[in-house]
Amino acid sequence: MRILVMSDSHSTMRYMRLAIDTVKPEAVIHLGDHYDNAETLEEEYSHIRFHKLPGNCDRYRCPADTPQIFCYGIGGVKFYMTHGHLHGVKSDTGRLLAAARDADAKAVLFGHTHESVCYQEEDGLWVLNPGSCGYGGGSAGVIEIADGKISACRLIGQADIGAV
Repeated sequence: MRILVMSDSHSTMRYMRLAIDTVKPEAVIHLGDHYDNAETLEEEYSHIRFHKLPGNCDRYRCPADTPQIFCYGIGGVKFYMTHGHLHGVKSDTGRLLAAARDADAKAVLFGHTHESVCYQEEDGLWVLNPGSCGYGGGSAGVIEIADGKISACRLIGQADIGAV
């Protein structure tokens, strides 16, 4: 299973469409800041499963009771997903990683900082911030799942999109 992870679109949707058309994911995760962009794409790409949650800029872009943190399995892998502002990720990811570990997640996905990062902790926890798909030409994350485990996790940018 291939999952495309994006965040912080801020109404710039060109890269998002290009990434979906190139990566051809089975699922898309949008980690907030312009939640309504993900809703628009969900209508356009109705054959793809979308997982979307709000960010700090989405107060009036989604229903008020929309959860800001998701923690559930996709393709047999448990993900802890949030925009990141509630965990103070612009200064430190410690609280976020602790929450993901407390939830027994295998990967933590967040945005908010507009800085892309992808790595695996010593205990096996994958950490992915896809950066901003709306600024700087765009960036995203791609997660591959095989046999209920993450087999690959990487970042892609505008220059990489043709090589995926």
